[in-house]
Amino acid sequence: MSHRRQVPSRGVARRNAKLKALRGLVSRDRAILAVDLASGKQAAVVLDHDSVVLARRMFTGSAWCIGEILAWAEPIARKAGFAGLVLACEPTGHRWKPLVVTARAAGIPVVCVQPLLVHRAREGEDFTRNRSDFDDAVIIGRLAAELRCYVPYLPEGPWARLRHLGARRAELVVRVTAARQGLRDLLECAWPALLATAAEPLDSATWRAALAVSADPAVIAAMTPDAFTAALRGQVRALGGQRVCHRVARSVHAAAAEPGGIAAERSAALERAGFAHGDWMAALAAIAEVEARMVSVLSELHLADLVTTIPGLSAVGAAAILAETGDPARYDSPRTWVKHAGLAPRANESGTYRGQTRTSGRGRPGLRTAAWRAIWGALRNNPVWSARHAYLTSRDRNQLNDGQARAAIAAALLRQLFMVITRRVPWDPAMAGAGAAASRQEVTTAAA
Repeated sequence: MSHRRQVPSRGVARRNAKLKALRGLVSRDRAILAVDLASGKQAAVVLDHDSVVLARRMFTGSAWCIGEILAWAEPIARKAGFAGLVLACEPTGHRWKPLVVTARAAGIPVVCVQPLLVHRAREGEDFTRNRSDFDDAVIIGRLAAELRCYVPYLPEGPWARLRHLGARRAELVVRVTAARQGLRDLLECAWPALLATAAEPLDSATWRAALAVSADPAVIAAMTPDAFTAALRGQVRALGGQRVCHRVARSVHAAAAEPGGIAAERSAALERAGFAHGDWMAALAAIAEVEARMVSVLSELHLADLVTTIPGLSAVGAAAILAETGDPARYDSPRTWVKHAGLAPRANESGTYRGQTRTSGRGRPGLRTAAWRAIWGALRNNPVWSARHAYLTSRDRNQLNDGQARAAIAAALLRQLFMVITRRVPWDPAMAGAGAAASRQEVTTAAA
């Protein structure tokens, strides 16, 4: 039997390089200081690489007491024959950040362990799922010794600002959605005729301006059509519109005369609808301000003109993606972005068995959401992606539904955006089309 030497794949080579870099940080001549973080108490354990506990102590205070923890742990590590420490923790909320900046300033490497790994390792510790702060710290240290950890990323400068602006925008999108849906629900109950005045009433500037004039149909019905139109004109301009849609204006005025709905509850429900409308408009204005700031950060990074060479992708859509990923230079390949978003294919094979392939669903949900939202607008204006979508949803073998095809194209968007930014080259439709054709096996994934 001949044994032909197999050349490691790029994925294997990257994994080996990653493990080598991690071993350089979690070196065997360093004791592991594992900290289980909490709001007011920090459980610290010093271990060797066999998970043997050398010392443990509970510290009272916020995560900023890490300086005191390091001062306690270093002599213990030296006494046990270690050259120094490596700090390990879970990325709990914001509390890991003081540990990173303090330890790195002292020249101590820091690694993080995913909370999901810690959760699943509890049962593997003694089969009881026993949970305590010190036990969790020991598990964190053991996982770090096994190199089941990663180097935490702390954004700086414009990238830090972009991340926080992206988080603010995500909060505001939730507020907008909640206020918009709440307004619709209230109007369906108390003024259903208003929802029939336009094909897409909540997207009409004139319709929104009518509610700004008054959420009480009696007030609008008491106005003459000309007075109502004049009032609308000012509100449309205040909302950033240019002119009144007279067809919608006439329909709203007529709907005010016969509002329908539950008369006994109308006054109270519409008062609340007025609050919902105000919340909605305020959140939309706040989103516009935040998005303008995000685009300015992209310009500061010299990326605004570059990302918009991709047809259908706005600067805001690209900024929302980059707010989740941070600096692309820290990733080693475009596929890493796809894995980070949870859009990578998840193999389901064993021997001759070939199961259904799905996306992993692991990773950063905010990145997955940003890519998903970006593709909805881009798909209509990008001929390469629209053709790809048509192929995936109409081919004879392994045909995808609409959502699955959009997930595959969202993964392609991340790969291509990565190349545009890291190589500082405009988007090339010929290369994008060739890349799609070359990776047909990869994009046959089904959305989880």
